Amino acid sequence: MRAEFLFLILFFVASGTYAQTPRKDTTRVLIADINVQIEATQALNDMYNFKFERAEQQFRWFKQKYKWHPLPYFLLGLSEWWKIMPDTRNPSHDERFLAYMDSTISIAEVLRKKYPEYKLESSFFLAAAYGFKGRLYSDEERKNWRKAASAGKTALNYMEECRDQNYLSPELLFGDALYNYFSVWVPENYPALKPLLWFFRKGDKQLGLKQLKEVSYNAFYTRTEAMVWLMRILNSYENDQARAYEIAKYLYETYPDNAYFHRYYARMLYARGALVDVERVSHHILARMDSGHVGYEATSGRYAAFFLGQVNEVRRNYGEARKYYEMTVRFAEQIGATESGYYLFALISLGEICEKQGDKKAARAYFQQVKRQAGRKDEAFKDAKKRLKNLEKGD
Repeated sequence: MRAEFLFLILFFVASGTYAQTPRKDTTRVLIADINVQIEATQALNDMYNFKFERAEQQFRWFKQKYKWHPLPYFLLGLSEWWKIMPDTRNPSHDERFLAYMDSTISIAEVLRKKYPEYKLESSFFLAAAYGFKGRLYSDEERKNWRKAASAGKTALNYMEECRDQNYLSPELLFGDALYNYFSVWVPENYPALKPLLWFFRKGDKQLGLKQLKEVSYNAFYTRTEAMVWLMRILNSYENDQARAYEIAKYLYETYPDNAYFHRYYARMLYARGALVDVERVSHHILARMDSGHVGYEATSGRYAAFFLGQVNEVRRNYGEARKYYEMTVRFAEQIGATESGYYLFALISLGEICEKQGDKKAARAYFQQVKRQAGRKDEAFKDAKKRLKNLEKGD
């Protein structure tokens, strides 16, 4: 999440024929049309449950019915975004995602210029599309800060046009919530960035949390996205793991085939020390990987294997623990996640187990590997260094 910080202060969240004419009987606020929402409900549920083919079939039908409107193109782009979410290191969906967001932008711009009555709704989709593009560009693997900053600034400009327009709320409230929270959180935690915010309106972190909760209860299109952000914020920044756990549990139970929700739920169970439950859920994740379920990649495997290593180490099942820690290492190396805590602490745990079993040579090799991979300020580096010194004293 660190790579998003610079972008989040500007972020709202997040090639065809576009200039078709809306029908005269079309509502002026399509995203607030209850009939459209009813039509979209099952498709959105399918998308978040990783039934992408079924979801996109409905979204493409929307594309035929509402070619003049950015909504179907945005939903198709959102579907590609959730294919990216389980493993953001994999760029294979980037091109289609960006193409759909660019289509959203093109259609919204035409609608905005030709039909003034759609200006506000067009601004909503422009802010959303630019916001999601910025999130992708700011990812750890892409790090295209120039494009991320440009997209973020544009998203913020359009978001400002949508503020205080109650009849599109709570969809519009989502962007305002994220801005309110992170425009305060970033300078609090990164004081050097405070001057960057002097020219922007003042945020309100508590109001941002309140708004996110409202969106997660009352919105239609942005409800689940708001819940994801609220879960992450409560867990990582607000020290409210109990509430974060409840959201994680709800998201997993509502969308049990979503690999991202599945592993986040396992993570929250692990944080709560629920060994029996985290063991069951982690085995389920690995079984999903073995059966080739959509979205269950090495990233999910790295989480699940590490948790199983921890469970077995607590129970002193060192053979099983070692097996799962070695699996964690393989998964991490497979996706190049050798800087992650799961990878480094799996190596430390392997060294510790080898030391207990009297294999000091193997233990030393694991601790040295941690020193090579970790930064000097990392806790894993300090821990490995200390353990190597203790090994030397023992010799």
